Amino acid sequence: MNDDKKLRETGRFAFVSMVITGIRTFSQSQLFWLLTIASAIFSITIHPLKTLANQPDSAINGIQNMKVWQAIFLGFVQGATEFFPISSTAHLKAVPVALGWGDPGVAFSAVIQLGSIAAVLCYFWKDLSRIFKSATRAMALKDYMDFDFRLCVGILFGTIPILLCGIIIKIFVPDFDNSPLRSMNAIAIASIVMSILLGLAEKIGKRQRGFENLVMLDGLLIGLAQALALIPGVSRSGSSLTTGLFLNLERETAARFSFLLGIPAISLAGLVQLQAFFAAGVDGSQIVSLAAGIISSGVFSYLAIASLLRFLKTQSTWVFVWYRLIFGIIILSGIATGFLENS
Repeated sequence: MNDDKKLRETGRFAFVSMVITGIRTFSQSQLFWLLTIASAIFSITIHPLKTLANQPDSAINGIQNMKVWQAIFLGFVQGATEFFPISSTAHLKAVPVALGWGDPGVAFSAVIQLGSIAAVLCYFWKDLSRIFKSATRAMALKDYMDFDFRLCVGILFGTIPILLCGIIIKIFVPDFDNSPLRSMNAIAIASIVMSILLGLAEKIGKRQRGFENLVMLDGLLIGLAQALALIPGVSRSGSSLTTGLFLNLERETAARFSFLLGIPAISLAGLVQLQAFFAAGVDGSQIVSLAAGIISSGVFSYLAIASLLRFLKTQSTWVFVWYRLIFGIIILSGIATGFLENS
């Protein structure tokens, strides 16, 4: 009995020591970015709830009149942009709006992301299996210093912020589809701001830490940044990659961890919205369109993951910095000239 008590105390001590060690590894500049990102997320997700509640006049029921070929095309847009740091949700609104199809809505965008999750699971299946088995074994042995166990805890910590923010929005802003933060103007501004931040991260980041150097605090910090992606134009992978670079992670490491970190949040969001679709009584044609979008998203997401990881092994992220800047400027120009509505 005493031996069991000693083992538990040793395990708790090791866990606390691991957290303290992780915090001590951060320099003053990294702690500055922690406070900056945390305060920004707090301001964006808590303070403007009254603003979010002010809805524009029009609302679009996205999936209702969508053709199968349109769903396939939007699946391509989702798959091609989900894991690149350019915001899939922004493109899933901006592209169909520019083509005159209207906004497919938050629900459709979330559901077809299930295809992207399937692609992540397929691409990283061996890694995920190894991590899960190793983490499970570490828990059984109370080996809390095991890297895979700490990686899983880091992903768990990193998932909490976006879930909490998502719940807050779900409760207080039930018509988020028509929120001002989903307007074309907001998407353009978010894209431009994130392009500047990614450029700064590329310049400042030292890129000295590989995947084996990840600590739990990385998961929490990158998870806080990931929560910003609830605003279209920010980009979940973009905010995660940017924060990872600020934390001196290698580009490929930051991208790989971003993919793994996104699995729980994107899966839950997609499944919740999928359930909502069926609860609303979708008909056969809508189910076919959803299925086509999900499959298309999965195929192109897999290709995007493979190509991005290869690209980041030898190249910088400047191409995405300039793309996001130009993307935002084009949207603002379109609104200014009347070609696009600020809906």
